[in-house]
Amino acid sequence: MIIPCIDLQDGKVVQLVQGRQKALEGAPPLEMLARFSAFPEIQVIDLDAAMGKGQNNSIVETLAAQARCRVGGGVRDARRAKELVACGAHRVIVGTAAFHRPTLESIAEAVTPERILVAIDSKHGRIVVKGWTEAIDMTAEEVIQDLEPFCSGFLATYVDKEGMLQGTDLDWFRRLRAATARDITAAGGITTLDDVRALTALRIDCALGMAIYTGRLDLAELARMNSAMMDPE
Repeated sequence: MIIPCIDLQDGKVVQLVQGRQKALEGAPPLEMLARFSAFPEIQVIDLDAAMGKGQNNSIVETLAAQARCRVGGGVRDARRAKELVACGAHRVIVGTAAFHRPTLESIAEAVTPERILVAIDSKHGRIVVKGWTEAIDMTAEEVIQDLEPFCSGFLATYVDKEGMLQGTDLDWFRRLRAATARDITAAGGITTLDDVRALTALRIDCALGMAIYTGRLDLAELARMNSAMMDPE
């Protein structure tokens, strides 16, 4: 499945490079949602909440009322997870908090593991947390099975290439696919249709941001590809 991304900052749709530098702004949130209407699921990240600079709950609620959305950003406790579910999130993305077991357990208890996607973000081969500013001395392959009981899948971001339009690391995703039977969504550097085909051949979904917003990947072509994946007959 191909999943377009809407990243929110100061009420606007943006794309960042390496999670920090704003590269561009998209159309208003509802206009972007309309452009993505051919896709069955959208990924929404509240960057302000993730950075501890407020939140965009009203926009999230508006988007989630009109489309099936997985939502992340600032999910540091069960209260925030329940808040996003109340806003209409189909699934909640948990990042840094997933690596503090009592917090992850409380979030899973509050919203059920079926509603949780755990973000496993990798930079220089190590898990990174707190907005990719701190590294944990473990690899994604080492932690993924321990996290399985608390989620229905993983959002795996190859941070080294995030927002850079330089391709991604297919070998890393192959190792993750071999390590878990849970859903995996790939992000970070996915630039070409060949990248998308290679990942979907591994039964890995693709979250696409910069490549769509810059026009490197054509939405109509992606929609056709996605329809063929969802209905191979």
